Amino acid sequence: MDIVLLTTVHILVAAAVCWLNFITIDMFFKLPERGGVVGASAIARHIEARGGSLDGGTMMGNIVSSPDASAGTLLAACGVFIAGIPGGLLAALLVFIGNRICHDKGYAGTTGCLTATFLVYGFTLAGFSAAEFIAGMVIAILSIQGISHVYASRVLSRIWRVRRG
Repeated sequence: MDIVLLTTVHILVAAAVCWLNFITIDMFFKLPERGGVVGASAIARHIEARGGSLDGGTMMGNIVSSPDASAGTLLAACGVFIAGIPGGLLAALLVFIGNRICHDKGYAGTTGCLTATFLVYGFTLAGFSAAEFIAGMVIAILSIQGISHVYASRVLSRIWRVRRG
């Protein structure tokens, strides 16, 4: 297979794995339920006023305002790229410190960073590179934060409704 095509496929798989990791962790920690940090509720209300979902906007506000699972996943990929599992574990420690600085009561970022460390490392054993996971995580974050706040908040809200049961 052509190296460019293989790399593209790897990045897309990495994006899907990263997206699932941070969405699963954020749902587990119930980030859409309420603003966990200062600023999250204000961002959510702003997104809702523009036609988005309040629950999805709250999750997006948490993502912006504190080290959450998406930031943890990206930092883990960077840590694994630099130093393997020890680099990912150091990234998790830094995310934990960031959570404390933000007075974040949860541990979504630290948990996301830890799970991502082992996911990224495991995929490197299957022929992926940590650099592909860095690119994949950027794509995953952009799909939630950068393309359309209104539509992304609605998608997150639908996932949240399924999670709530």
